[in-house]
Amino acid sequence: MGRQRARVCFALASMIGCVGPAIAQEPFFAGRTLTFSTFTPPGGSYDTYLRLLTRHISKYVPGNPNTIVFNQPGAGGLTAVNYAGKVAPKDGTFMTLVGVGLFMQEAVGLPGMQVSLKDFNWIGNFSVVNNVFATWTTAKVKSLEDAKRGPVLFGSVGAGSIDAQLPLTVNALLGTQFKVVPGYPGSPAVILAMMRGEVDGKVNGWPSFKVEVPPQQRSELIPILQLGLEKDADLPDVPLLRDLVKGDPKKGAIVEFITLSLAPSRPLAAPPDVPRDRVQTLRNAFDQTMKDPGFLADAAKTGFDIHPMDGEAVQKIVEQIMSTPKDIIAQTKTLMAGPTK
Repeated sequence: MGRQRARVCFALASMIGCVGPAIAQEPFFAGRTLTFSTFTPPGGSYDTYLRLLTRHISKYVPGNPNTIVFNQPGAGGLTAVNYAGKVAPKDGTFMTLVGVGLFMQEAVGLPGMQVSLKDFNWIGNFSVVNNVFATWTTAKVKSLEDAKRGPVLFGSVGAGSIDAQLPLTVNALLGTQFKVVPGYPGSPAVILAMMRGEVDGKVNGWPSFKVEVPPQQRSELIPILQLGLEKDADLPDVPLLRDLVKGDPKKGAIVEFITLSLAPSRPLAAPPDVPRDRVQTLRNAFDQTMKDPGFLADAAKTGFDIHPMDGEAVQKIVEQIMSTPKDIIAQTKTLMAGPTK
């Protein structure tokens, strides 16, 4: 009788969990691979940030999954983000480092976006950096005033990239004459084109310039304008776009929208519809990695700055960007499109 009761109890326990589980459930990410995509080829700043992350994040994800980097260059970031939103798995095993220019691209309704960044699950942001307009020492343009006197060729990776959008916008705001030359496979390729004299300069995050331009040639780089919430400590004498439009409410509102759009400069996202608990797991792992001594030591060796935002902060900024008043968005869109022919 005692044995029969024991068998009944065990059967009930198995069905309804009236006793603790006999075997602990294995973490979802155990035995899986986390894929991190970026729209740049190997060697660019986005790629470098991801490779830093993949060397350290696994130990903070329950199950310690494997990690790989997936390079998806094309269309200034549109190829990668459209893939992430429409094709990539939505189980938490795929993330993409989004090109910063795409926030503005979606907000103003430029073509190419097949998904909405509002729907993505933001995991975190590596750094907040100033975007800098710079020319090479062999170019005739050595200052912002020089850029108003004649055409200035700026290399770009494509229409969805910030290095294509910002020059046209600044032309309308300040009267400069930047001319975008698109089609380069990545930022390092544009840097080489500058050095060879194919183009006069480019727009880049300041830390990226410091990494992508060899130290022995860095003095040949001439910063002429910066965009950010405040001046970079390295560039106290380089004009800040926000300062140049003070006193003009219309231009000021446009520049504030652009500045906010660029605040999360290296943002990492999981696709839409990833289960909420897995999003939180990835956010926690990202936050812990940003404080990891080994990660910070590796980042210091590359020269890249780490000034992170957590995923919730990035999510709020994205929502704020997308809720910008329609008239400001319309004006910015007009500026970004350049003059009509």
